[in-house]
Amino acid sequence: MTAPTRILIVEDEPLISMMLEDFLDVLDKQVAGTADTVDAALALIDAGQVEAAILDLNLRAGEKSTPVAEALAGKGIPFVFATGGGDEGLDERFRDRPRLQKPFTMDGVAKALEGL
Repeated sequence: MTAPTRILIVEDEPLISMMLEDFLDVLDKQVAGTADTVDAALALIDAGQVEAAILDLNLRAGEKSTPVAEALAGKGIPFVFATGGGDEGLDERFRDRPRLQKPFTMDGVAKALEGL
């Protein structure tokens, strides 16, 4: 199986999103798109260019990325949750999914993507 190269970033903090974009570039991955809301992420998934995703669990205004995880799982697209906390707020259905702990490191992102 080929490792995914087109990665969707779902992150509501612009500086963190830009840092992830830089990390992905260094790791020879392409950014399939960035989204800071569930609706924006779902539109990018529907466009069909996403091979994997990094999902911030908690977005703005209490919005959670669970609907994005559901859409990705339904299409068989692998993803990792990014979180600064533990499993708090994580839907039970996705507790077995890989996690990327904040603050991010290049090695942490690389290992998380290797596991997809």
